[in-house]
Amino acid sequence: MDQVNASALPEFVLLGLAQSFGTQIFFGLFFSLFYVGILFGNLFIVFIVIVDSHLHFPMYILLANLSLIDLGLSSTTIPRTISDLFTGCKVISFHSCMTQMFFIHVMGGVEMVLLIAMAYDRYIAICKPLHYLIIMNSKKCIILVIAAWVIGMIHAVSQFLFVVNLPFCGPYNVGSFYCDFPRVIKLACIDTYKLEFVVSANSGFISMCTFFFLITSYIFILASVRQHSSTDLSKAFVTLSAHITVVVLFFIPCMFLYVWPFPTKSLDNFFAIVDFVLTPVLNPTIYTLRNKDMRLAIRRLSRQVLSSREFI
Repeated sequence: MDQVNASALPEFVLLGLAQSFGTQIFFGLFFSLFYVGILFGNLFIVFIVIVDSHLHFPMYILLANLSLIDLGLSSTTIPRTISDLFTGCKVISFHSCMTQMFFIHVMGGVEMVLLIAMAYDRYIAICKPLHYLIIMNSKKCIILVIAAWVIGMIHAVSQFLFVVNLPFCGPYNVGSFYCDFPRVIKLACIDTYKLEFVVSANSGFISMCTFFFLITSYIFILASVRQHSSTDLSKAFVTLSAHITVVVLFFIPCMFLYVWPFPTKSLDNFFAIVDFVLTPVLNPTIYTLRNKDMRLAIRRLSRQVLSSREFI
């Protein structure tokens, strides 16, 4: 049997996003432009939350952490994809492939828990406003962030340990522009049906359950507010609309990538681009345009910059 131990495996073959040179350059410029937007947009949110004392509340601390995770998730794939598009390289070493998969699932697991924490924060703020500062204090916020990282690590390690020691057989064609557990598992020389089910349950079904739990939670919050006042309902909907949009953008691609029973390369690539490119670049825009406190913080920062220039 043409069987190679993982430690001796030279490289995997990635699927290019384009065949012609012109299309490769177009995608390279497209990814480069969006990655610059991801860098500046998410780092700007982190910066403004740190420097503006008016934003030193749990919601914005969680938002800053979400921005860092979005940047990290995008950075696991996009820089290498840009390099591959401009150089025409379609291979990745075994260790690079394993590292990429590990950090994709660390970041994805952390983001999943952070979105749950943000939903909990909004529930307390809207349904129990008088107790908000008592329940969502800085200590609890730190605990939630630490818990998110611990769960993200467990989520990634629980799959990584099964995959890293698999024996692989040629050809080593991953079938995508990045490495991920479901695709790499299919290249093993052994029957991986049970392992594929574990990965689907760990990533797909958990994503699906979390998505429906979050949507149900937001509906419950809106229903609770509606019992008191229609005016409060409209305010709550404006507040939650940004969170709901981010949840949909993050979880819908995840569910299609890990649960959809009829995957195709084109559909997988589309949802992967949504997850790694579009969502991280849209999240800063969504939270700044739809959040009054963030807009005010940007105005305060702009005034400070202008006044400092006038002083100089």
